[in-house]
Amino acid sequence: MARSSLAESLPAQSIDNGGMTDPGKVTSNVLGASPDLGLDPDLDSDADVYEGGRDLPDGTAAADLPADRFLDREQSWLAFNERVLELAEDPETPLLERANFLAIFAGNLDEFFMVRVAGLKRRIATGVATRSASGLQPREVLEGIWNRSRELMARHAACYQREISPALAAEGLHLIRWAELTEAEQARLFTLFRRQIYPVLTPLAVDPAHPFPYISGLSLNLAVVVRNPVSGHNHFARVKVPPLLPRFLEASPHRYVPLEDVIAAHLEELFPGMEVLAHHMFRVTRNEDLEVEEDDAENLLQALEKELMRRRFGPPVRLEVEESIDPYVLDLLVRELKVSEAEVCPLPGPLDLTGLSGIASAMDRPELKYPKYVAGTHRDLAEVESASPPDIFAALRQRDVLLHHPYDSFSTSVQAFLEQAAGDPDVLAIKQTLYRTSGDSPIVDALIDAAESGKQVLVLVEIKARFDEQANIKWARKLEEAGCHVVYGLVGLKTHCKLSLVVRQEGEVLRRYAHVGTGNYHPKTARLYEDLGLLTADQQVGADLSDLFNRLSGYSRRETYRRLLVAPRSLRDGLVSRIQREITHHRAGREAYIRIKVNSIVDETVCDALYHASMAGVPVEVWVRGICALRPGVPELSENIRVRSVLGRFLEHSRVFCFGNGGEPEVWLGSADMMHRNLDRRIEALVRVTDPAHRASLNRLLVTGMSDTTASWRLGPDGEWTRHAHDENGQRLPNVQEMLIEGRRRKRGPAAT
Repeated sequence: MARSSLAESLPAQSIDNGGMTDPGKVTSNVLGASPDLGLDPDLDSDADVYEGGRDLPDGTAAADLPADRFLDREQSWLAFNERVLELAEDPETPLLERANFLAIFAGNLDEFFMVRVAGLKRRIATGVATRSASGLQPREVLEGIWNRSRELMARHAACYQREISPALAAEGLHLIRWAELTEAEQARLFTLFRRQIYPVLTPLAVDPAHPFPYISGLSLNLAVVVRNPVSGHNHFARVKVPPLLPRFLEASPHRYVPLEDVIAAHLEELFPGMEVLAHHMFRVTRNEDLEVEEDDAENLLQALEKELMRRRFGPPVRLEVEESIDPYVLDLLVRELKVSEAEVCPLPGPLDLTGLSGIASAMDRPELKYPKYVAGTHRDLAEVESASPPDIFAALRQRDVLLHHPYDSFSTSVQAFLEQAAGDPDVLAIKQTLYRTSGDSPIVDALIDAAESGKQVLVLVEIKARFDEQANIKWARKLEEAGCHVVYGLVGLKTHCKLSLVVRQEGEVLRRYAHVGTGNYHPKTARLYEDLGLLTADQQVGADLSDLFNRLSGYSRRETYRRLLVAPRSLRDGLVSRIQREITHHRAGREAYIRIKVNSIVDETVCDALYHASMAGVPVEVWVRGICALRPGVPELSENIRVRSVLGRFLEHSRVFCFGNGGEPEVWLGSADMMHRNLDRRIEALVRVTDPAHRASLNRLLVTGMSDTTASWRLGPDGEWTRHAHDENGQRLPNVQEMLIEGRRRKRGPAAT
């Protein structure tokens, strides 16, 4: 009998069946810039074109359902980011984690404006914007975004000013402004300014001989007004805060000041002979989404590199300014940057609080953070009596292994699987998809080692992975130089599936070993993202992956598979047919239920199928991290649909689909969210989980996440999310993530802490 450690640590009595780049480093006097937050907020600039909904495969008409059955996608995303903000506002969240959630909120909102707001503005300007599925016109959507965003930005700033900064000070960690420094601290920073900051600054004047400079997206800038004492004329200049310098400087132990404050205090050094009258901070958010016409590009790599250069010059969509800014300076910025007054966001300083993540990660104050957790090796891969690495191939010949990261170590499972394959002389070929990976990726190193040892290595690199394009181009070329066969997928489709295939000679036969996952092959984010993966030697899965890789690298037109559902051809219809099958089971009196865990659910066809299941009496439970267009709890429409969201120390990232199937549960996991981009414009793959213990573990996980006895946010029929963190007696409810961590610690003992 196959074993599973996925959710065995979840106590049965808790279940209610009714319901990055490296972190910033501290040197002697500086605190490093913020790391990659690993936000993945499910953003896509493309329009969700809505034409009244699609009829279901059984002929059921979408027109028979209420027109207002879908929640607005943009407002739903903003509600997701509000949930992040609520974690920062929660006094029961460890203090430095609260600061980190403020940084995550800010970074999420930056990307939302760069992608979604920019895309909406572009579609409105070109006249191609259409009514959304929620029934709102494009300009109504944009107005709603601005109204809600302003509310959230005000709450975000207030949380920092009134709660986080004072609380940090009470713990001896002071985030202060220049005026709060002592004379000795100011003198020390003046020396630092002259030696390390002044040489890299470039003041740019604005006058008839000097046009207004280009302001790069998300850069911090000082708008400076100076006076010529000879002529008496005032002049405007811009000073960019260098992005490669530390965001915060350490004036003295545990006392930090923003870099822009230090620059502002020494502007006379930049404008000798001039009188500095005023300075104001500002920050521009630009459209930074990419548009590449693949059909017209002979070389996608070159086309993408050109587009990356254009990204820096995208039109602005938001102007953040300090609320004390002089009206004259603000008018000049609005005019020169060509933004509307509605796109101006006055905020208390400091601007750009994404840098708080650097403080949270660099501070050695464990009592102000989540308790440390180190992932252990999955027990089916562990060698109890040996210090040597386990033989993963031998383990997979005995049983499938269901992985749950970060509770199961990525480095001793998926990474070890590929490293063992690279060094094994009996391995003939490795085929791998790469969507995102880290800068010093051991996965890439293993693939290079395999190619250099003579193995056939095929790597499908998705160089259009948003904001990782430049890094992926770099790794694609490095892999090619090592002798790997590098391909970039199919024209018009992003390859988002998470697949690895190893072909090994074993005696007279070739055996295939596979990994199908929900997350990227990224060892660093695997410590922060919650993901699932299946390691298997099942020959049906191996044959499916061989066929799918042949489709991605060659001219295969296969569209049906043995244990896979693959987008864009079979995934949506495959899930919808299973949803409809649950209706049949329910009407026949057999066991029927639908449990889904995804990052986002927007696709109208899938939502309509779930509405029909609910109306037929099938219980539907949806665990969603981010966007949800479903409107649960509506009488005679969605009374049997419940929607929950879980946020915490890890980013919930896995996708699971469970069906009661008349008492023979069917469970799928994979890379696809229920969004148009995933189902229509990406190569996605779900794998059917066949081991009964694995199916039971995944079902148990989803039931626990939906339970009234665990902490979550609940979605109401009005689209409002309500946090439930305490029971009726005021006792704090356990978070699913905390329960899984504690369960693993109990099983492994002190080594897990």
